[in-house]
Amino acid sequence: MKQLWAPWRMAYIAGEAQKKTKGCIFCLKPKQRRDESNLIVFRGKKAFVVMNIFPYNNGHLMIAPYRHIGELGKLSDAEMLEMMQLAQRCQRAMDGLMRPDGYNLGFNLGRTAGAGIADHVHLHLVPRWNGDTNFMPVLADTKVVSEALEQTYRKLRAALRKVI
Repeated sequence: MKQLWAPWRMAYIAGEAQKKTKGCIFCLKPKQRRDESNLIVFRGKKAFVVMNIFPYNNGHLMIAPYRHIGELGKLSDAEMLEMMQLAQRCQRAMDGLMRPDGYNLGFNLGRTAGAGIADHVHLHLVPRWNGDTNFMPVLADTKVVSEALEQTYRKLRAALRKVI
């Protein structure tokens, strides 16, 4: 039997990642000005783009407003517009860089809907490829991500700078 080594998954399974950070990551990370270590790939005026450290797929991004707000309906028009513009920009960058066959784009609003961080609205952008669901999620409840987050970060950051 072959083994798959993905030690970063255990932090998520055990809930260690949630315990490590006191406060809202979408508020704390942008203030730290350590974009590479925090995996912030792009900053806008009202919102920013950050990689998900527990991705559904390689390149899984989250777009969040800087303002701490938990309800979609309370976002300002400027925040919502910029979040959607950033989603478009990210999609164009990934189209050229990763060439996915499609995307999942969405908000998980509330814990019942699957929001890991329910009190700060964020938009998920997940690239998808034909055949990207394999036996691992079915048999082992594990998703295989084929590239280290740091490598994907460097590629996405460079690609986002080129896309207007």
